[in-house]
Amino acid sequence: MENFNSNQATAVAVSSATSTRCGIDWLRAQALHKQELARFIEKNPRSQALALRAAEHMLFGVPLHWMSDWSTPFPLNISHASGAQVVDVDGHQYLDFCLGDTGAMFGHAPPPVARALAHQAVRGYTAMLASEDAVWVAEELARRFGLAVWQFALSASDANRFVLRWLRAATQRPKILVFNGCYHGTVDDVFVDLVDGVPRQRDSLLGQVTDLTANTVVVEFNDLAALEAALSNRDVACVLAEPVMTNIGMVLPQPGYWEAAQEILRRYGTLLVLDETHTISSGMGGYTREHGLQPDALVVGKPLAGGVACAVYGFSQELARRVEQAKRLAPPGHSGIGTTLTANMLSMTAMRANLAEVMSDAAYAQMFSLADYLAAGLRAVIGKLGLPWCVTQVGARTEFQFSQLAPGNGSAAALILDSELEQVIHLYLLNRGILITPFHNMMLVCPQTQRSDIDTFLAVFEDCLHQLKIRSPE
Repeated sequence: MENFNSNQATAVAVSSATSTRCGIDWLRAQALHKQELARFIEKNPRSQALALRAAEHMLFGVPLHWMSDWSTPFPLNISHASGAQVVDVDGHQYLDFCLGDTGAMFGHAPPPVARALAHQAVRGYTAMLASEDAVWVAEELARRFGLAVWQFALSASDANRFVLRWLRAATQRPKILVFNGCYHGTVDDVFVDLVDGVPRQRDSLLGQVTDLTANTVVVEFNDLAALEAALSNRDVACVLAEPVMTNIGMVLPQPGYWEAAQEILRRYGTLLVLDETHTISSGMGGYTREHGLQPDALVVGKPLAGGVACAVYGFSQELARRVEQAKRLAPPGHSGIGTTLTANMLSMTAMRANLAEVMSDAAYAQMFSLADYLAAGLRAVIGKLGLPWCVTQVGARTEFQFSQLAPGNGSAAALILDSELEQVIHLYLLNRGILITPFHNMMLVCPQTQRSDIDTFLAVFEDCLHQLKIRSPE
């Protein structure tokens, strides 16, 4: 992710002397970007006024610096959101294909969750005590995902962080393994990349004072030989992975990869943790259940409570026994795992309502149908214009990528990223009432998305690409 700053508005115009990129006429892209910046400024005076006020009292002028990652010259301020639509403070309505980058994957403000929150609002928010809703949720998670024992957190970042602590304690192994280009939230341990085949701490990680490469091993996704070599010393506690890489652009597992990878992990006594925070788009039990994977632990975050802060992590029965034993044998005191607001009553009631009434088979069926329609439409537009791009899909999650072939690992995915071109396309869409994620080109559909919404998106998308495409000689 790259933070927007005051210079970024002109970055596209000065960043490249290349006249063509990804089948796009770059000079036309520069000119279009300039026009779209002016259009956004003219259309959004209230957002601009709020941005000026926010600059006085917020870092980077936003509540969270990621909110400056959008393609806009100043932050877009939102008034309200419902279903598949968002309305900004200037009264503009948007078709939302970002959906809070999965946080609102089942639509904004799902009515069952809204009702549950209103009911709980007069019954208390937090007490640092167990509740019946938490018991119901744990039972439902076990049924859906096939892992027996569960714990809660307020974000997938924390859930991943807690799982790594538990598993290092349970195995007495110091190291973890991640895949090059991975993303698992703000867990420091995972900010390690391969640079010319050598593990190196990611330059973007701020304030880190220890050498992460001492205990984080990194290999390429889909490379079974590298995985086996990395685990052969038997000092790796666990592999932490998304079953499909999603945050560097989508990277799908090659056929048979996970079956073989799981066998390698078992051979060397290394545990498998699957982070399903994004790939929960695959179905009720995530990619894990849809594809018959058997992780030792699993993490799911932002969409589980309909957009209310929450996350969960689950263990197999055998691993839960080892984890509990590690805690019982440890000296008394704070484990470094959990926070006071973990499993608060408000989060639990929202999660129960969302699991019981929103995240249903019917909802997924509707989303899959819509995502198929979107992916087919994207391929048709890209093919019609003869662009060397591809489309990748994981359930309700779809992405177009600037390459003829889908990337097979993180290094290949990084090479085809073009944040400047993304900025031009994203801003063009946003100015015409369509939101997609502010980094790479990911789109989600929710149960409230209409086929007519997708048709509108595809028409605007095609118009944008028409303006950018290299013109054939007359």
